[in-house]
Amino acid sequence: MLKIVISRFLLGGICLALLSGFGLAQNRAGRVGRAALLVVNQGDSDVSVFDAASGHQVATVAENTPGVHGHEAAVSPDGRTAYVPIYGSTGVGKPGLNGRSMLVIDIPSRKIVNKVDFGHEVRPHCVIYDPATGLLYVTTELDKTVTIIDPRTLKIAGTIPTGQEQSHMLALSHDGSRGYTANVGPGTVSVLDMKARKTLAIIPISKTTQRISVSRDDSMAFTADQTQPRLAVIDTATNKVKTWVKLPAVGYGTASTQDGHWLLVAMPSVAKVAVVDLKDLKVTRTIDVPSAPQEVLMRPDGKVAYVSCNTTGRVAAIDLVGWKVQDILPAGKGADGLAWAR
Repeated sequence: MLKIVISRFLLGGICLALLSGFGLAQNRAGRVGRAALLVVNQGDSDVSVFDAASGHQVATVAENTPGVHGHEAAVSPDGRTAYVPIYGSTGVGKPGLNGRSMLVIDIPSRKIVNKVDFGHEVRPHCVIYDPATGLLYVTTELDKTVTIIDPRTLKIAGTIPTGQEQSHMLALSHDGSRGYTANVGPGTVSVLDMKARKTLAIIPISKTTQRISVSRDDSMAFTADQTQPRLAVIDTATNKVKTWVKLPAVGYGTASTQDGHWLLVAMPSVAKVAVVDLKDLKVTRTIDVPSAPQEVLMRPDGKVAYVSCNTTGRVAAIDLVGWKVQDILPAGKGADGLAWAR
């Protein structure tokens, strides 16, 4: 079952969101306005939506895919449509039921309005709406591909081979020309030419790697070694690992701040987020968060980072000026993927 929930920010967070123009409004019908944080909850098979202004629950939207659930989400640039791939019943590389579809949710009406069927079991996972091309990209693990979807027609427009098993997460350059997949079990990163739809390089990282992100200037890509507390820094000009960042513990999800100065790294085993200075590639501080932090999402105003915390079903809102948690948002069981709807 897929439900949409709204939780309460502290007064300071409310004022900040309103002044920044990112507060979400509710009309008299209770429909969502703009600026919502979406959280995909694996354990509850639902999506939570948080409103910085009202602090009220919006709705519950039922999902008719028993036994399988989504992990990630993306939102269209106009903030009206959410896309949630239905991955399966288990984690990457583990046996279980395999998903073959992606839900399309109309955010204002709080309804599932369509579904993309991939035609067979593919374990669709990470979805990205690329504003540069107007296309949706979805990792389709079992096919060793990234599938391209036209969001206007919801038809499959093609695929891009990754050349590797378990291509779990995808990151794009800001012009949409390059893609980077973290291939979990092989411990590699595939570099993709998104326009020519081909694999350009496969970069060895470790026995196992997880998650991936790209710096704001597109010069670096980051993926976390799952066997050692270190982060691979890939030079996107050479498609090679140029250095490693030592971490206090094994890393997971990463995201760069809007100014490109800092990289936040979730560290699930120690319930902390590391802050890396991207000028000297060193950890400068850590921030305590609820247990098992997973994904990091930057708010578009550059003032707050959201971190999903899986085992507690919470999302930490980190103040990027004071470098402290300013609020804890109660989401759902297995809180994981994050997306922002303007």
